[in-house]
Amino acid sequence: MREPNANISDRIKTKAKELGFMDCGISEARFLSEEKDRLINWLQEGMHGEMRYMNNHLEKRLDPRLLVENARSVISVLLNYFPAQKQVDPEAPVLSKYAFGTDYHFIMKDKLGELLKFIQTEIAPCEVRCFVDSAPVLDRAWAARAGLGWIGKNTNLISTEHGSFFFIGELILDLELPVDEKIVRNHCGNCTRCIDACPTKALVAPFVLDARKCISYQTIENRGEIDPELKGKFENRVFGCDICQDVCPWNLKSETHDEPAFVADARLMNLSHDDWHSMDKPTFNELFRNSAVKRTRFEGLQRNMKFLKEE
Repeated sequence: MREPNANISDRIKTKAKELGFMDCGISEARFLSEEKDRLINWLQEGMHGEMRYMNNHLEKRLDPRLLVENARSVISVLLNYFPAQKQVDPEAPVLSKYAFGTDYHFIMKDKLGELLKFIQTEIAPCEVRCFVDSAPVLDRAWAARAGLGWIGKNTNLISTEHGSFFFIGELILDLELPVDEKIVRNHCGNCTRCIDACPTKALVAPFVLDARKCISYQTIENRGEIDPELKGKFENRVFGCDICQDVCPWNLKSETHDEPAFVADARLMNLSHDDWHSMDKPTFNELFRNSAVKRTRFEGLQRNMKFLKEE
């Protein structure tokens, strides 16, 4: 039996918090007309590099109703990953904070699965799919529409309460839910710290990222050789990059996560500069068995380290 609409969103958000999500918001499933021109221009400029999948299913990226039949609502959730731990050796190649622990896809999908189960059993039966970077979904756009933050000049979603060190996931469902009317205005103001700090100048303009110049793209998404023009500009980053987030004043608000799965293996945090550069495949497989770092494979990590060594 359906509950009165006034109670539904509060119950969903309470359950999301119980599952460990730091925030949750709801928006109407509709065509993202405001994002269409920006996305098409970005693709036409070739700023997606070798991420050819970004060209696929363009209409689905802009309209969740093509992903879930008769979709009415999008539930967006944020999951904190800001770590208490730091790499011990200041000379060691730098690993992006999001990759310290277990691959977030597993953790987010499990939690979203629990939220999905709660909605179907406690709220109302419905058709619903969960998404964690697993389909053509513009997660930052949906989170912004759900009042969870604004998309900053570094192209990340930024929350006034939490900063930006979090993962974003969605449930798209055919159940009509009360939507969050709150829209967070852009709080970047005149600040350009992220643009100024990017060592490869990947932020070619406020709110515009040229992925081809981005350290994260080059060390993770790029399957070929790293662009030699970027040599000497990686600031010892071996997998991903946090520079544009590290310098953002809003991340002074970041609090450490309490998700056990995101706690890094002490062996990983204690790796020295030499340990990284002499790492063999069995050690890689052991350290990164359940890590997002597996995405780049051992050969990719070796390529990244060789690039750093040649800088």
